[in-house]
Amino acid sequence: MQPELLAAAEAILFASGDAISLEELGAALELSALETAALEGALAEKYARPDSGLKLLRLENRLQLCTKPAFSQAVERALAPVRKQTLTQAALETLCVVAYRQPVTRMEIETLRGVQCDRAVATLVAYGLIQEVGRRDTIGRPILYGTTEEFLRHFGLSSLEQLPEVENFSSLEGEERGQEER
Repeated sequence: MQPELLAAAEAILFASGDAISLEELGAALELSALETAALEGALAEKYARPDSGLKLLRLENRLQLCTKPAFSQAVERALAPVRKQTLTQAALETLCVVAYRQPVTRMEIETLRGVQCDRAVATLVAYGLIQEVGRRDTIGRPILYGTTEEFLRHFGLSSLEQLPEVENFSSLEGEERGQEER
């Protein structure tokens, strides 16, 4: 891979700050999809070296430069970030339902959890972990929620396919169908 091409891609990823799609990166550098894939591989190899403080993060079909976890304490000390917010048990449970059942309405989350989840949903939206992804085509047109790129980034996932398997959802679905029939 040409050093100038790697440097240009690095500059684009650095300047964007956020994840950029492979298509956008390829278009900016006038590369084919195959050439863009090779570029991604070369960048990943470059940042995998132990003398690099950065890593190339893949979020589905998007790329982003970020710091390696080994240097997080030094970065935090240097940037003096605001105290980290932690998620409550209710928010974590709500996030799990959204992650595994998306797109999902607030009512569906409440049915699964058995409690109201207005506050948990609002918190997750405020943290950028979930977002409105549409509206269900039913009476009242309730909002559908799904996870965000920030969710993937926060949990170190490249895509939702990397979520661990959950056996209990199949039994929950059976209970849910039984309630609907009553």
